Amino acid sequence: MTDTAKPSNTPRRVVIVGAGFGGLEAANSLRNADVDVTVVDQRNHHLFQPLLYQVATSTLATSEIAWPIRHLLRKYSNIKTLLGTVKSVDTNARTISTADGEVIPYDTLVLATGARHAYFGHDDWEPFAPGLKTLEDATTIRRRILTAFEKAEREPDPKRREALLTFVIIGAGPTGVEVAGTIADLARDTLKGEFRVIDPATAKVILIEGGDRVLGAFAPDLSAYAQRALEKLGVQVHLGNPVMKCTADGVEYAGKFVGAATIIWAAGVQASPAAKWLDVSADRAGRVVVNDDLTAPGHPDIFVIGDTATVKNGDKGMVPGIAPAAKQQGIHVAKTIKARLAGDNTPRPFRYRHAGDLATIGKRAAVTDFGFIKLKGYVAWWLWGLAHIYFLIGVRNRLAVAMSWLWISVSGARSARLITQKDAAEEDHLK
Repeated sequence: MTDTAKPSNTPRRVVIVGAGFGGLEAANSLRNADVDVTVVDQRNHHLFQPLLYQVATSTLATSEIAWPIRHLLRKYSNIKTLLGTVKSVDTNARTISTADGEVIPYDTLVLATGARHAYFGHDDWEPFAPGLKTLEDATTIRRRILTAFEKAEREPDPKRREALLTFVIIGAGPTGVEVAGTIADLARDTLKGEFRVIDPATAKVILIEGGDRVLGAFAPDLSAYAQRALEKLGVQVHLGNPVMKCTADGVEYAGKFVGAATIIWAAGVQASPAAKWLDVSADRAGRVVVNDDLTAPGHPDIFVIGDTATVKNGDKGMVPGIAPAAKQQGIHVAKTIKARLAGDNTPRPFRYRHAGDLATIGKRAAVTDFGFIKLKGYVAWWLWGLAHIYFLIGVRNRLAVAMSWLWISVSGARSARLITQKDAAEEDHLK
């Protein structure tokens, strides 16, 4: 157990829980400050989540969108990295406790613990409809997609074969739209000519959205374009009817049941239990309702950022739960900590600067909305790609991703089509 007593004349102890976009940005921004920083994460890697769906759909390899946290922070002598899962926060003793019993003291705490997918009270659906938040989620979905085609090749029953070649995506936000478009490309382009019994192009890709349009956060004309682009790829788009049931055999919605062996959940998120740790107010998704300066109510030395927090954006509504917002919050927290070290305790309200919304539909179309300018089609796809490559870490990864996208665009081939970690049921079925 760690001694929580702080010796005199030692640097201020800053503990950052979570090395996502917000947590990592906060740590990087404190690299030259007179503080001792401890970064705690339950995984050893930082994940570029906006491209996670491309791992799930065989476009990119896991190593192209994830980097070891220790490697990213290795040059900063005042930053220590720990692999561990935080289970509680003692705000009176100013400590956090991990699952293996370690107690870590802090003077300032930054909670950037992210979120998981939420099933709106139907957690029993998760085994049948996995979400997409981690590398494990992505490889699970990739395995299910590719295995479905393999099983269909050997399935003599036409009804069962049809279910195997039906892919249902629930939720038509950016993730759902991107997954649906890429699976359609995979079936109709990448897998063309590789099977002898089935025609992969006959696969059904169904996108279900409870709202009245896809990409609800985008301008209506861009949403309409995205739907047309999806339908051109062969995706069946169903709006205004939320899913009522998910089972191992398929989904029920709009009063009917559709047989599907592969279901992907992209409809909602649930924040980490940070609000429970601190015993503070949370919104319906479990996010901490923070003060204007990103501190937790009643805890001026605890900051909550990223998907863990719900943040007001002045009179413009709420700050969106996207990577640029989390990065801006991480920088803001670091500036506040530095100001306090200099004796300036003036509250520093967070002001979010929205750079725009981007989403891709298949391998040659996208929509971008920067407010003053809206783009769609091939030009938007290039802009989307350049923006994502720019935010990747390291020259090697930028080149690798750019070359993968270029090769797929030209040839349709995807080199990351690997079935790994098959469970016993899949092994038995494929024997």
